[in-house]
Amino acid sequence: MRKLTTLISAVCCFLAISFYPVHPAFAASKSSKKPVHAKMNPAQRAFFENRIRPVLVKKCYSCHSAKSEELGGKLRMDTRDGMREGGESGPAFVEGRPDESLLIQALRYDGLEMPPNEPLPEAVITDFVKWVEMGVPDPRSDLPLIAKKPNTVSASADPALWSFQPITNPELPAVQNQHWGVDPLDQFVLARIEAVGLKPTYDAAPRQLVRRLYYDLTGLPPTLEQVETFLDDYQRRQQAAVKTLVDELLASPHFGERWGRHWLDVARYGESNGNDGLSRNPTFPHAWRYRDYVIQAFNNDLPYDRFLTEQISGDLLPAETPAERDRLLIATGFLALGSKPAKAMNVNFDMDVVNDQIDVVSTGVMALSVACARCHDHKHDPIPTSDYYAMAGIFLSTETMWGAAGHQPLTAPETPLHVLKAKHHYVAPPDSGARPVLNKRVQARKKKPKYVYPAGTPLAMGVREKKKPTDCKINIKGESKKLGPSVPRGFLTACNMTSSPKIDASQSGRLQLAEWLTSDDHPQTSRVMVNRIWLHLFGQALVRTPDDFGVYGERPTHPELLDHLATRFRSEGWSIKQLIRSIVLSRTYQQSSFCEADVRDADPENKLLCRHNRRRLDAESLRDSILATSGQLNPDPGLGSSIANVDELVNTAGNLHLPSNHRSIYLCMLRHSEPAQLAAFDLPDSTKPVGQRNETTLPTQSLFLLNSDFLIEQSQAFARDVLTDPKLKETERINLVYQRTFKRLPESFELQRTLTLLQDLDRSLNTEVSQTEQRRLIVWSTLCQALLTTSEFRYVD
Repeated sequence: MRKLTTLISAVCCFLAISFYPVHPAFAASKSSKKPVHAKMNPAQRAFFENRIRPVLVKKCYSCHSAKSEELGGKLRMDTRDGMREGGESGPAFVEGRPDESLLIQALRYDGLEMPPNEPLPEAVITDFVKWVEMGVPDPRSDLPLIAKKPNTVSASADPALWSFQPITNPELPAVQNQHWGVDPLDQFVLARIEAVGLKPTYDAAPRQLVRRLYYDLTGLPPTLEQVETFLDDYQRRQQAAVKTLVDELLASPHFGERWGRHWLDVARYGESNGNDGLSRNPTFPHAWRYRDYVIQAFNNDLPYDRFLTEQISGDLLPAETPAERDRLLIATGFLALGSKPAKAMNVNFDMDVVNDQIDVVSTGVMALSVACARCHDHKHDPIPTSDYYAMAGIFLSTETMWGAAGHQPLTAPETPLHVLKAKHHYVAPPDSGARPVLNKRVQARKKKPKYVYPAGTPLAMGVREKKKPTDCKINIKGESKKLGPSVPRGFLTACNMTSSPKIDASQSGRLQLAEWLTSDDHPQTSRVMVNRIWLHLFGQALVRTPDDFGVYGERPTHPELLDHLATRFRSEGWSIKQLIRSIVLSRTYQQSSFCEADVRDADPENKLLCRHNRRRLDAESLRDSILATSGQLNPDPGLGSSIANVDELVNTAGNLHLPSNHRSIYLCMLRHSEPAQLAAFDLPDSTKPVGQRNETTLPTQSLFLLNSDFLIEQSQAFARDVLTDPKLKETERINLVYQRTFKRLPESFELQRTLTLLQDLDRSLNTEVSQTEQRRLIVWSTLCQALLTTSEFRYVD
């Protein structure tokens, strides 16, 4: 029976997709012809810089670079083109096919042997395999770049170093249409549009606008009643109705769930370590407390400067109550959540932990790849190795607390955890119900716990000061056993700031780091966060590489607007809610996503913001919307985590994902073992900060929509609800399904087409199903599933 339902669903979904016309802008993007590898995305660039380039520098350049005394095999590996052209044996790789690539064969010691002295660790070889599978994304130019000297003159004079220049508060530009804008930001946008002889498109229809606002601010669809209430109010009060709705949504507890998820991507949030090179993946049973801290911070509109300060140095801040002390300790989980390598196979373990912390602070807060300067001066940004180790000293003077790491001898070593004091402020983690099925050999090798806590003790990941803070010595070529001179703890020298805080010799420097990042004249912090907020409201950022404000990142499309918003952000108390409110009430945000053909042709990428962007729901919003539409969503906050009592290896513990109808942010987010309901739709792997998710279109997504157990179950629940009232006519029932799914009644052609479809489905079941109730459930659940997979449901105008 289930096979029959799936087959019918597949047919019906194919038909239902055509119910909703393809958006013109979307159609244009689909038809544009671009080379597959014309432009690497930020995640690919970060992967190369953090996983590939350091290995090439340390292990390959001595024999395969322009500086080699004798070029081995006539193969250059210090340039992109050199590797593509290859040497005596041919090209180093075949893009997308690692097994056929000479590079991978050499690393595996399969015929060739590279490096010749000893093979690389298996985890490193796996990184190179993944790199080739990606298509070998490589940002290097033909000639090796030389990092620019980090001084004030170069940072001010070089346009490529725009993000190091001080933030200005530009004057509002003159515009011809004095009546179009409603917020100062509109003038910056309109001035650019008018400068090229174009005009903004028309305003979004109220029905489109209300749905856009609900998704952007809460991540949930509005109910039919909420849509009708807004439309009635809008008819009477126009923009006053929009302001009322925006204020209601900003005050909703669902706001923190939506915007907290955006930050968790940046914070590389995960509830397990991820595979560490030995295919071990220990759980982080207490990571969920950081998730709840982030949600609460966004709901409380914690000022962004304070938000950063708590996450970097919460353990050093004063607290008036035990509950406040606990909250500040939990905040420092930001620095402890990172994925750790296996201690047993990594002599650089401690410095790898430090590198992860430098990366999340520099990439997440400043959008700069400081971690690239671990082995050598940064190849293109003005970040010398000495700056890297100045920051490294801060985190080397910090004790990172992640817990037991599965109690296994080859994983990361066990550490203590923060013990929380105000128990009545924290709900005890629920019994997960999970019954780990442990491999006997793995179970036998479990270590005796070094740190033992009474049952039920509330614990949290985080950091604290080491007893003896110390400066860090330069690790020559990134090797912790090859030490150079010591570097005093400090910050990036290229940031053009009036002064930097002095680090007390008795402290790590984390408190001063937070003070430095949130200084009024820091050139990146406010720009980066403003850019991230713009990205999530428009689907594209003003700087389209939100994690890279360096030389290889894109320039801002509207540099004056970016600085205007960064200045407002700081002057209005670093309030995220206030900035979002200003943006969504602007004329720019409230434009329609439809536009005239000549405007689309003149600006196909919408860099001028002549219209809004149509966007696909992300993984969490899609799942939450399906649950909301089927009537199965539990809107209450989820408590704890399904692994809150499971301190084991994910890969030996059986299925740790338990059924849940709570919002997706409360699902257990295990690294390399994501929730099946989300995995097909571009979840980040949570090993690196991610400011912008990839958006791919893959066969696995279609298969999920057609065959997912979750979607079939929700479609059946939806159908049962629709069939509850026996007095409804078929047309009334169809109207009800459309209203719940699309918040509108079906058009006449849709109504007739749906009636025909229901009849055809019913006839196809004559010989398969005899019971009337079962037949009706199959037919109607098929229709419900079809509508839940349409473009109209999955896209926001």
